[in-house]
Amino acid sequence: MTLPVDGAPHLSTDRPMPPCSDQSLARDEPLFATASLGFAWLLLEMEGPWGHSAFMQSPRILDRDLGRSIVRRAEAASMRIVAIRRPGRRSATPRWRWFIAQSRPEGSVLYQGEVAGPQDYLDIPLDGSAGVRVDGPLTAVCAHGKHDRCCAVRGRGAAAALTAHDPENTWECSHLGGDRFAATMVVLPEGLSYGRIDTADPVDLLTRYADGRVDERFLRGRTCVSHAVQAAEHYLREATGDDRIEAFTTLGVEESGDRVRVVLAVAEGPQCTVSLRVVMSAPLLSTCDARIPGSVRRFELESLEFADQA
Repeated sequence: MTLPVDGAPHLSTDRPMPPCSDQSLARDEPLFATASLGFAWLLLEMEGPWGHSAFMQSPRILDRDLGRSIVRRAEAASMRIVAIRRPGRRSATPRWRWFIAQSRPEGSVLYQGEVAGPQDYLDIPLDGSAGVRVDGPLTAVCAHGKHDRCCAVRGRGAAAALTAHDPENTWECSHLGGDRFAATMVVLPEGLSYGRIDTADPVDLLTRYADGRVDERFLRGRTCVSHAVQAAEHYLREATGDDRIEAFTTLGVEESGDRVRVVLAVAEGPQCTVSLRVVMSAPLLSTCDARIPGSVRRFELESLEFADQA
């Protein structure tokens, strides 16, 4: 590490750095409680090559001003906006399909529709009412190579493996967050965020979902709950072996300094209070292009307290 004139540490570029996902694996970085938050999702089909910003730097697909307007509209509605495309060879005639997901701890919904062209994306009602309600899953694997090379290398292979078993519901998507955990995936409408799925069994992931279960080994958390709740659910799943998607309901969260208490109701089980301590990691590089290391927040378990069932 070198120290520049301004005093901010950065890494020397004298030799190439390993990919950020390789670095994350080497330090055995935990996956849980790292899911980027998203309560409402807007997924828009954009077939072709994406720039670093899929909506504003992909001139072969979308005019920059139109892309900016689409993004601003979604952001004004507090929606996560993601570009999607089918894995593999591009079709001769592009389609403009869209999905809107409302992710909730209980009762998530997914809507699907299609428009004639990208300009029509500005007219889609953002409550999904112009579409048809469909069953999940929609599995979106980040393959946004211009955003991070790990997403290209790991993501595209993972998307191809999932497509072989579920071609109808599998998409490549733009940036999801957590590049160092590539290959990353979100399963909608429930908002299940997974990491390192290129090392998982795609058939098993889909089978578990169909049974209403998660694979805790690769689960980063649910995007519809806070990071503290994601951590609490992880520790409770670890302690009880409960892998049901809808196993827990958050009853309360109390924060005091570096301590957090999360109270969870457990379906068909005793209520549990999960006490956590917030710690900061050693400085790390969160993406392949990062040069200034930064610490990330993590949650350590202090205690699990189950209510009496008397």
